[in-house]
Amino acid sequence: MNDILNKLTEAQKLAMSIRPLSAGFPVLAEVLRQAGALINRWSLPSCQSIYLMNNHEAVVQQGTPLITGNYLIPQFNQEALILAIRNDQAAHSTFPEFLQASWEAGVIGYDVDFTARKVRYYGVYGESYVEEYPAVTIEI
Repeated sequence: MNDILNKLTEAQKLAMSIRPLSAGFPVLAEVLRQAGALINRWSLPSCQSIYLMNNHEAVVQQGTPLITGNYLIPQFNQEALILAIRNDQAAHSTFPEFLQASWEAGVIGYDVDFTARKVRYYGVYGESYVEEYPAVTIEI
């Protein structure tokens, strides 16, 4: 396995082992940033995740798709998206449940900018919602 793949995989394992159940995303994000991740781009409903790394390499991780076959894309619903985010932050949902709720709120993708500490969720017609997350200090 390539060094960057190992580094990313190990960073994900570490982050999952130290992040708190509630409001744990900033910890995960900081560990990934320290491992060299600049951007994480998610595509829904395919659950494809692309990491753009600081050494000009990119990594793709393919998750289990939320749907198969043909579906109408839900209309973008910012209130439903914010509810999905808050439920995830409060550990009231699993990550797959968060992804499903985001899809049902009309999200076709989101980008995490680890440097700016922002997540942009977007719909099929260019709608978007941006959420910032707090900085955390982690010594790894």
